[in-house]
Amino acid sequence: MFDLLYKNISRHIQLSDEEFEQFSSLFMLKSFKRKETVLREGDYCLFEGLVLSGCFKVFYLNESGSEQTLYFAVEGWWITDIDSLINNVPSILNIEALENSDVFMISKKDKEMLYNDMPKIEKLFRIMNQQSSVALQRRILSLTGKTADKRYLEFLDKYPGLEQRITQQQVAYYLGITHEFLSKIRKKISLGK
Repeated sequence: MFDLLYKNISRHIQLSDEEFEQFSSLFMLKSFKRKETVLREGDYCLFEGLVLSGCFKVFYLNESGSEQTLYFAVEGWWITDIDSLINNVPSILNIEALENSDVFMISKKDKEMLYNDMPKIEKLFRIMNQQSSVALQRRILSLTGKTADKRYLEFLDKYPGLEQRITQQQVAYYLGITHEFLSKIRKKISLGK
């Protein structure tokens, strides 16, 4: 059951069996039904979670009330609102399950305790936060500097097979375009233009 967690962290740090046991013992397995909210705007985020199965969307509502998807989290991805978690402020993000999903969750309190007890864990989350910052920077650059066609192709590359698991409307929200415009892009790409 802890295989994915072990593989996920082993890309960044090495833990002894005893250290991994101590680390993993603080994670709780939580199951979410499709359309269930994990975090709601205005609530405080007190967790980080590794997606074991299923899919989540992390999104916010812009000033006009339109949904803007920041990212999707599938197997092996982490979910949280890092601003709310670190700065103890109300979340501006929503996290919703798009499929029945399982997540290993660790509380902010337990994570902080691990930082003190196991310095390797602080290094792990520092590396993960750095990678997350790079991914978000790339996402911003893509949204502000690339055509919708290129953003769609990047989406397909970044999330292989996800398009078959979510609605076209959800893909459009992620790309920052309308569903109709996405249909035109898909048609153009399928015709090889």
